[in-house]
Amino acid sequence: MTSTPPPARLAFAGGSSRARIRWEISIVLALGLGQSAVYAIVQLAYRLTDTTPLADQTATLNPSRSDRELFDLIYQVLSIGFSLVPVLLVCFLLWQTSRPHLGRLGLDGSAVGKDAGRGVLLVIAIGVPGLGLYLAGRALGLFVAVDPAGLGAHWWTIPVLLLSAARAAIQEEFVVLGYLFARLRELRWGPWTIILSTSALRATYHLYQGPGAFIGNFAMGLLFGWLFQRSGRLLPFLVAHFLIDATVFVGYPWAAATWPALFGLPG
Repeated sequence: MTSTPPPARLAFAGGSSRARIRWEISIVLALGLGQSAVYAIVQLAYRLTDTTPLADQTATLNPSRSDRELFDLIYQVLSIGFSLVPVLLVCFLLWQTSRPHLGRLGLDGSAVGKDAGRGVLLVIAIGVPGLGLYLAGRALGLFVAVDPAGLGAHWWTIPVLLLSAARAAIQEEFVVLGYLFARLRELRWGPWTIILSTSALRATYHLYQGPGAFIGNFAMGLLFGWLFQRSGRLLPFLVAHFLIDATVFVGYPWAAATWPALFGLPG
């Protein structure tokens, strides 16, 4: 009588848990922000080698996806929904059977009011310096003109822009802060190695806006990473990121009409 041999294990799933974590991180990033970083690098190279000066180029963050209103709305909602799949994946990977289920991502459901208040304070700390950096970068030719709201004027435009702001906050902070901090700690990376690495990733996938965007988002990543390392709470950064993007996306039409030169638009 012969016994059935045990099923073969993948090399990276057997002897080395660290190798498995590295593969897992690579797959998660390739499905979302890592893919965006690669495209941003290529897009920056394209922009820098174009005959049009960088300062005269434009990046549209929320473009229209169809000339038919109903299908534009459908495409917008589908795009936002599918871009959150990597977030569902990291929640699945780090889900704990005991409460708090998402504690490893920095979410435990407690002190929601205080965390939201900290998020508002972060908006004040980041928003004004960020606007100043953008204006200085535009003057120096380090930023392209950013159009955060390329959608037409429809009844659903503001709700979709708010959903887009929520998508950006959830996708970036769940993955860059919650997931990567948890996994890189398991790989025994030091705190500042994690902070610097995640800040570089955050800065890289914004390179399509120009070299100045790398500087600004790297600085933001350092602040977010340092504070998250100290607190271990994700909600303040979700709130801050959402409020910053929502203000930019929804307030852009008014700001661009008021100060057209700052946004690369004709007066």
